[in-house]
Amino acid sequence: MNAVPEQLDDEIDKAADVEIAECLDPAAPKSFFLFAGAGSGKTRSLVSALGHIQATWSAQLRQRGQRVGVITYTNAACDEIKRRVLFDPLFDVRTIHSFAWSLIEGLNNDIRTWLTAHLAAEIEELHRLEAKGRPSKASDERKAKLVSYGKRFDAMPGIRRFIYSPTGSNRTRDSLNHAEVIKITSHFLSEKPRMRSIFVGRYPILLVDESQDTTSSLIDALFRVEEQHMGEFSLGLIGDMMQRIYADGKEDLGRDLPAFWRTPHKVMNHRSPSRIVSLLNTVRTATDKQEQRARTDAPAGVVRLFILPADYPDALAAEHQVASTMADLTGDMDWQVPSEVKTLTLEHRMAARRLGCLNAFGALYELDSQSLLQRTQPIATFFTDQVLPIVEAKQAGDRFGLMRILKAHSPLLSSEALKASPGREHLAAVQAAVDGVYSLWTGDTDPSLLEVLRRVSSSKLLEIPDRLAAWSEEGDVHDDNADEEEDEVTQKRIETIDKLLATSFSEVAPLRQYLAGRARFDTHQGVKGLEFDRVMVIMDDFEAKGFTFKYDDLFGGKTEGKTIDATRRLFYVVASRARRSLALVAYTRDPSRVRQFALGNRWFEEGEIIMLA
Repeated sequence: MNAVPEQLDDEIDKAADVEIAECLDPAAPKSFFLFAGAGSGKTRSLVSALGHIQATWSAQLRQRGQRVGVITYTNAACDEIKRRVLFDPLFDVRTIHSFAWSLIEGLNNDIRTWLTAHLAAEIEELHRLEAKGRPSKASDERKAKLVSYGKRFDAMPGIRRFIYSPTGSNRTRDSLNHAEVIKITSHFLSEKPRMRSIFVGRYPILLVDESQDTTSSLIDALFRVEEQHMGEFSLGLIGDMMQRIYADGKEDLGRDLPAFWRTPHKVMNHRSPSRIVSLLNTVRTATDKQEQRARTDAPAGVVRLFILPADYPDALAAEHQVASTMADLTGDMDWQVPSEVKTLTLEHRMAARRLGCLNAFGALYELDSQSLLQRTQPIATFFTDQVLPIVEAKQAGDRFGLMRILKAHSPLLSSEALKASPGREHLAAVQAAVDGVYSLWTGDTDPSLLEVLRRVSSSKLLEIPDRLAAWSEEGDVHDDNADEEEDEVTQKRIETIDKLLATSFSEVAPLRQYLAGRARFDTHQGVKGLEFDRVMVIMDDFEAKGFTFKYDDLFGGKTEGKTIDATRRLFYVVASRARRSLALVAYTRDPSRVRQFALGNRWFEEGEIIMLA
């Protein structure tokens, strides 16, 4: 890397912003991939680019009725960018699902054609599996799906308008789910030339933040748009492959780009102390050799690696000791205030265990981790966003709140139900249904999720998620001698749902708190793009019981492999959240090996490693 005078260090990334601005000329648009590592100010560069467009090209774009598309990772990021550009309608700033829906909304005939073919293929596959099996819970689940898919398939000709909510559960047959919206949009952009032309005519410039975690199929479709409309369209991808945390992101994004693409880099880390920047550079050396610089006015910062045996008798006590040690080392007494320390676990179950919702979270995570973390998983939201608020409103005697929840979710208060039975007797029946469900909490009882599910189902108070339909009736129909040829994936899902429904309902409240990001425990997924003064990272394969990430493999257990690469990326993301000080807590069966790895690879100095026996 070329030497840069120290006094210019903090301004070195202005060149990247200038290069991006050169790409955003509507008369001669160019596409680019901006490498922007942790703490580099991606949002600042994005807003700077939008400001350049405002100042230079806004009149021309408005005259043509065109807008600039901006895809961001979270709703909070959308709100922040809109605020910074003063809510200028020239910029269409959305999350990925919202943006995708805006492209296909109203294309009802095309959506119907795609969805009909998709449902037909799903139904055919379910019939094939059903023909191989015999009565069992797997069969019950398939039959429930066949009924649901069949009804939706039959309803296709009568649906005149499809609907979708990026933040809702999308339960009705005329609504699309989140995955369908992305698949349909990707297919239309890839296969329909007119769709591409309309898209480019509407958005001559599209900027995609956190592009490394944007669904691969959609990224491929956007590359197709760019290829077919070169000279008319500027695609700007912003991201850092070291921070890719979702498996459906495009693995090789940024590699082998067309020669005419620009590839500006940002090298500053404006967030972290110099010691943490040094650690981050060393960690990613094995991946891509990218390096960052700390600000010239950055503090030195404090980093410590605490190594503990895997069978340490009291992990929570150990972590309290770690916090106390960090307080002594840094002179920052806030390390001893739990709410002032963000504890990041590289495996969600570890946070869930500390919050008291491990059983519920673990089962839901196994079913579908991504939709769970995005708060869109129908099974999870059924309990957290529907059943729990009803119980809480009933407990608080909040009649208005209860009615509001029921109007939003209960089929008993749908417009059709009220038209069919508009009198007081119907409302009394609704109240009886609520009372019947709430009676499960008589005294100090803590019902299981299965008991709650069956009570809700029998009362018809809420619509039961399709995947729980086979469990909603009284009686155990599980066949322990199920056909050995049953689909292994289906059998695993059945076992997971059995485990979930055996969980106590008391786990739902802390589960909701965690998924909403209101707990002091979190993971890299939950804090993506955020930063904290004090960060403690817990690494424990044995507590996490995961298979995607293996910290012991990363710390010298193995030398290469996808698991190591994935774990290294996760480690990089969480370590880069810290603004002032960072404590890394590693539980291992071989403390001496972890220590030797940390020293041998120069991740840490001798005095930065603390062994706790």
